[in-house]
Amino acid sequence: MIASVLRSAGACFAGLVAAFVFVLGVEGMSSVLYPLPFGVDPSDLEAIKAHVARYPAGVLLLAAIGWGLGTFVSSWLATRMGHKRHPVHGLAIGAILLALAVVNMLMLPYPIWFWVLNLVLFPTGCYAGARLGRGRKAAEHGAEA
Repeated sequence: MIASVLRSAGACFAGLVAAFVFVLGVEGMSSVLYPLPFGVDPSDLEAIKAHVARYPAGVLLLAAIGWGLGTFVSSWLATRMGHKRHPVHGLAIGAILLALAVVNMLMLPYPIWFWVLNLVLFPTGCYAGARLGRGRKAAEHGAEA
């Protein structure tokens, strides 16, 4: 019992670490493609809002795809590592990431299409990652039970 709880916690932690790596990569890519103007204080929320409002559509599209891919990979990893490869591990990671993305999008002035795209990509990436993370044998075993 304790081993399964520890394995589940470790799987969720690994999924969150993978998501963190993807977020760092997406944010790094965004800052290279569309850097803050010289002299802008990155801790000034109003300056960040103004900067985000001017993001080119291509940068936002790449960010959404990166976030969606990160959701897929982290959900897959959490499911794959979780106790009995149960999809609840990946679904939990996906739910956490979706909630964090919504908080981020509420704080900053993203366009509506970016919202819609993320509200499609996050659940899709989460579901696909959790489903594929089970593997064929685990999915077949689950179908028999």
